[in-house]
Amino acid sequence: MPGKLKAKIVAGRHLPIMDRASDLTDAFVEVKFGNTTFKTDVYPKSLNPQWNSEWFKFEVDDEDLQDEPLQITVLDHDTYSANDAIGKVYIDIDPLLCSEAATVISGWLPIYDTIHGIRGEINVLVKVDLFNDLNRFRQSSCGVKFFCTTSIPRCYRAVMVHGFVEELVVNEDPEYQWIDRIRTPRASNEARQRLIFLMSGELQRKIGLKVLEMGGNAVVGYLQCFDLEGESGLVVRAIGTACTLEKISSTLPATATHPSNSSPSKDMKEPGFGEEAPGVPLSSGPPTPLRAQTFSSFSPSKSYSRQSSSSDTELSLTPKTVGHLCHFCMVPPSPFCVFQEYPFFPLTAFPPGFLLHVGGVVSARSVKLLDRIHNPDEPETRDAWWEEIRQEIKSHAKALGCQAVVGYSESTSICEEVCILSASGTAAILSSRFMQDGPLDTEHRLSRFEEVVSPGCGFCHIPYDELNIPFPAQLTYCYCCRRYKVPDVLFTTIDLPTEANVTGKGCLIQARLCRTKKKAQGEGNATVISNLLPFLEYELHTQLMNKLKLRGMNALFGLRIQISIGETMLLGLASATGVYLTALPSPGGIQIAGKTPSDITYEQHISNMQKKINDTIAKNKELYEINPPEVVEEIIGSPIPEPRQRSRLFRSQSESSDEVSELDLSHGKKDAFVLEIDDTDAVEDIHALLTDFPTPAGFYSCNTEIMPGIQNWTSAIQMFTSVRVFRLNASLTSQGLNKIFSDLCENLLKSLYFKLRSMVPCCLCHLNFTVAIPEDELIQVAVTAVAMSFDKEPCLVSFFSLFSFSLPLSLSLSLSLSLSLLLSTASSMEKASPLPEGRSRSLRSNRSYSGSSVAVVKMTPLSFIPGAKIIKYLGIINMFFIRETTSLREEGGVSGFLHTFIAEVFAMVRAHVAALGGNAVVSYSMKECVFMENPNKNQAQCLINVSGDAVIFVRESELESTSVQTQSATTHTSNGAEGT
Repeated sequence: MPGKLKAKIVAGRHLPIMDRASDLTDAFVEVKFGNTTFKTDVYPKSLNPQWNSEWFKFEVDDEDLQDEPLQITVLDHDTYSANDAIGKVYIDIDPLLCSEAATVISGWLPIYDTIHGIRGEINVLVKVDLFNDLNRFRQSSCGVKFFCTTSIPRCYRAVMVHGFVEELVVNEDPEYQWIDRIRTPRASNEARQRLIFLMSGELQRKIGLKVLEMGGNAVVGYLQCFDLEGESGLVVRAIGTACTLEKISSTLPATATHPSNSSPSKDMKEPGFGEEAPGVPLSSGPPTPLRAQTFSSFSPSKSYSRQSSSSDTELSLTPKTVGHLCHFCMVPPSPFCVFQEYPFFPLTAFPPGFLLHVGGVVSARSVKLLDRIHNPDEPETRDAWWEEIRQEIKSHAKALGCQAVVGYSESTSICEEVCILSASGTAAILSSRFMQDGPLDTEHRLSRFEEVVSPGCGFCHIPYDELNIPFPAQLTYCYCCRRYKVPDVLFTTIDLPTEANVTGKGCLIQARLCRTKKKAQGEGNATVISNLLPFLEYELHTQLMNKLKLRGMNALFGLRIQISIGETMLLGLASATGVYLTALPSPGGIQIAGKTPSDITYEQHISNMQKKINDTIAKNKELYEINPPEVVEEIIGSPIPEPRQRSRLFRSQSESSDEVSELDLSHGKKDAFVLEIDDTDAVEDIHALLTDFPTPAGFYSCNTEIMPGIQNWTSAIQMFTSVRVFRLNASLTSQGLNKIFSDLCENLLKSLYFKLRSMVPCCLCHLNFTVAIPEDELIQVAVTAVAMSFDKEPCLVSFFSLFSFSLPLSLSLSLSLSLSLLLSTASSMEKASPLPEGRSRSLRSNRSYSGSSVAVVKMTPLSFIPGAKIIKYLGIINMFFIRETTSLREEGGVSGFLHTFIAEVFAMVRAHVAALGGNAVVSYSMKECVFMENPNKNQAQCLINVSGDAVIFVRESELESTSVQTQSATTHTSNGAEGT
């Protein structure tokens, strides 16, 4: 499909001084796309040039429009020497290639230089004209929409869900090529940045082609990652869920909007599922399906074979038709929807009734030795690695009696020539109403799921055979319906289902570990890491269990485990949101046991620790309002299910599992969770468990989108990003490193609570921690989250008595902190109170950059904006930036350098969204933040990758006022007609 790209350079402002004699600049602009370059005239002696150029036209194929960014370079003209570069702007054309997205890119965009940062702004206009081409062999995927959000976008309806799509592209890293010896840092950074933009565009196009082959038109939950393999090369990967989405008419009745004081959980209840379509009324009961004719306009999805750029292994060439999945609106099974080879879903939020049963977390890790990428067109090795991981995940899900994996994600950690590949998700059973042939060939098992169960507890019921459990577990009858078995603890990687019955509130639970290892090279290093990994994961799991029991809770949601490797250490960080599910038994507490010497003092010490544990559990139950309902007489008198009433899944020849005596009528197992003490390390672990920093009164925190148990959200939200870099002492032991790493994470949370104290009562939602070991003896922790306030009496508390930073001063460590607490208004947070509507703080960096034009663009990691309605998605924002400095101390050290860089990234993201016509970025995330420092040479470099969805939102108060005005105008017109 040929197309015509048109660009116009209007003006520039706040350019830097390039001519010291006149304190002015002779600026001109180069506009480049592909191999074609245009230039504007030189505007002499001005820091605010007015070029008003003609339209520069590029006639290219549409696949080039997807692969390449439009490159705008601003230069200073010199007569007797080479022209000096001021900065560049990369513009992604993809949002203009979809008919439902933006139509023009117009506005002031920051001019960015990898050495000096933002150096003024440039006003540009960009348009695209496409000519329809029905060539079946085309290599473009124009029109396929991409969404970062892990749920169906707000103003769309899912007509079909086709399944899992993935792709990767590889190339050599310009940073490590031999020519780097004669290349300047700026040229090296720009070559790298341009290559990453090109690889990102190519990857998106190839995934779009797969979606078109499957019969879809969108990718939801698009997750793109960069693997910087050093001298081995550069890998860009992406996964997502292929869907067929349908735009919901904007002329919906008032049911499409929600009151301002409604909770986001209600707003999220059925995002894009079952809303009223024109001519398809909804009943007042459960969500009703669209009528069968909805599918008449869609062709059957074709079985898809991988493109030549991926590995042609036997696994990828033989996609099995393993079942049928119809769209989320609960329509009868359709032959148009088939599971692909991997029934994986990166989505974390689902409509009621779609996620029928959850088996638990499934994960796989693999340690690989990196080899040099010789041919970028044949990434067989990397692709085969991920094929192995996915097959293992699939086999784990099958062992749990599940046919799908939801909340699926993939990640890597790289150090020198060793790479750890990780994948995780939640094994699940999807509703039989979405299936025709059971993927696991278990017709009897699926018959069980057709029975109607309580919607608040059905997903907790075990999908696996209780007589052949693949792992040790204690099963009891569900405390809601008392018909099916539930586990004593449930771990998942998804958000809490909206229909779940929860007692009390949730909280953030983190497990942190730092383990030393010997320095090694090549295969020896990989072997050492492989031997350490199982123990590291086991200790993380044990910590999670201990902290979950200590808070009196029984389930984890949004679980994310990160493993980072360095030359001499391994870091492990597990984050999740703990809740008390009413359907599961209550935990019985924690009991200390082990070798007890005859020393009376030791026995008293153990007794005191046991008392502290019991007191802590009681306080946490009161704090999080965990008061499970007692078992009443009507439950005791309820009939016990007969063996014949249950599925064959639960029956054996002896029927021993169906005896009446197995029914546990007490609420929860009274057996305590036993902690064995066999050495001094175990005692220190228990001390660390008890000395966890308590959340200050009036604060709550979670890593899911919505805090369970809180409903009355307000529209006041503040997003922030914080990065801390800590230099370690090489002589520290494993125990000392573990304490420092734990204190670093704790102090990061303390500083957030302290700076947000004026927002009390407040909840930190979507807390996304990222840990890394950028260099030996260096730990980096980055966190992105959003602070949301809710209606409650403020809790007055002495904050200064709560925040005591406990890093050991005696170690004389060199501490470099970068707290870039950037609000949604892009200002340094001196006071975290929400701004009045219509006012905003402007962002001004030390480079005379004025952000007044982009300050109105909101940014949030959530997929929604409280008190607002998203009316249009403008396209995906996927940007990669590199920043380098040779004057680290002069720029304020690590703290000043990182703070400035993140502020500039925020400004550039806002500017590009505003140029598309948007006023917010939702599902924002910082995927990569790679920091490298050389303090001896006063140098540092940082790479950041951010993504999100550019949207247009409207405040519900504005919608209501518009509705009132429309009604009054209608009334006035009708009265006038009657008078006439």
